Amino acid sequence: MAEAVTVVVCYALPDYVFRRALSVPAGTTLRAAVEGSGLLEACPDIDLETARVGIYGKARPLDTVLRENDRVEVYRPLIADPKEARRRRAFKKAG
Repeated sequence: MAEAVTVVVCYALPDYVFRRALSVPAGTTLRAAVEGSGLLEACPDIDLETARVGIYGKARPLDTVLRENDRVEVYRPLIADPKEARRRRAFKKAG
């Protein structure tokens, strides 16, 4: 088993993108990678206890053990309901 793995922690806002590659010890959790990346200091509005997080677009719990080349993603809350937004676009297109 490898002693260290390389992961990338990502977070995107409309006007700002945080992306940092890290080398972390094997067995590091998703939570530890986010905390060690400096993201919480760069974006203090993130509450890791309530924020959704995932790996490559799939939601995962904070205690997930990371593997080599995982892309850790912190998701922001949705502003609009995606189904309602689609309905409005379809109505606008039809009318």
